[in-house]
Amino acid sequence: MASAARRGKNEPEVRPIIVKKIVEAGHAAHHGGAWKVAYADFVTAMMAFFLLMWLLGMTDEQKRKGIADYFTPTLVELKQDSAGSNGLLGGDSLISKDDYPHRASQTGHRSIVIPQSMTGGAKESAELNQDRQTFQQLKRELDKRMELIPELKKLKANVRFVETREGLRIDLVDEANFSMFALATDQLVPQAQRLIGEVAKVIEGVPNKIIVRGHTDALPYASGRTGNNWMLSTARAEATRATLASSGLVIDRFARIEGVADREPYIAADRYDPRNRRMSIILAWRGESAAGTPTPGGL
Repeated sequence: MASAARRGKNEPEVRPIIVKKIVEAGHAAHHGGAWKVAYADFVTAMMAFFLLMWLLGMTDEQKRKGIADYFTPTLVELKQDSAGSNGLLGGDSLISKDDYPHRASQTGHRSIVIPQSMTGGAKESAELNQDRQTFQQLKRELDKRMELIPELKKLKANVRFVETREGLRIDLVDEANFSMFALATDQLVPQAQRLIGEVAKVIEGVPNKIIVRGHTDALPYASGRTGNNWMLSTARAEATRATLASSGLVIDRFARIEGVADREPYIAADRYDPRNRRMSIILAWRGESAAGTPTPGGL
């Protein structure tokens, strides 16, 4: 009452101050499971890592090489159609400059690598290693022979060595200003005959089986002609085989004679490029991988 007496007539009535305390609930219910998922992923990754370490510790060098070779085919597409190659190594040339799109530089030569077989045993591995050394010698010998013959020396750029699943492939490649055959025929020009003869002399002394494969570009025959590129590539392969045989190679050395038309282009980006016209003389790997049977693991 005393307080009411002291308040003036025009003063408003004093209202009480009310303090409301609100306690908010935590957010644990919304985020409580996220760390569990992350932790589970971490434990799974660690388990896979330690399992890998255990497997590597339990295997020897040969088995680890086998595991590496098993995953090698996943890289095959990187070099498919590189210089017409069907293997990882792509192509290599007798001279330093070439047009391979997969090449690391314009100069120098790559080393030749041949994987050991996982199923052929020590004998086949020894044969592959011996083939590797022999092929290197053949490259050097053919190079020397061409250097000594003026008309062939200028064709060194037309000779390519490529290692594939089948073996060592010697590609004799056409150019815009040089063709091994008369236009749209299977008639070898004199220079090409001489070149194939020198190749025959170089490979005559090795025991490897031989595969001859003919290639053309994608240019079609003129309207009204009855021939086609399949027939032409096969006829040219046979003409090459006949020239090799007349130069000293016995008939038993030949494993296959093939014509593939323009299906395996040397220059994949331009199927009409004259370099797609070529002859391939392949020295097959010996043992179980000879005569076209792919080496396990692949190149």
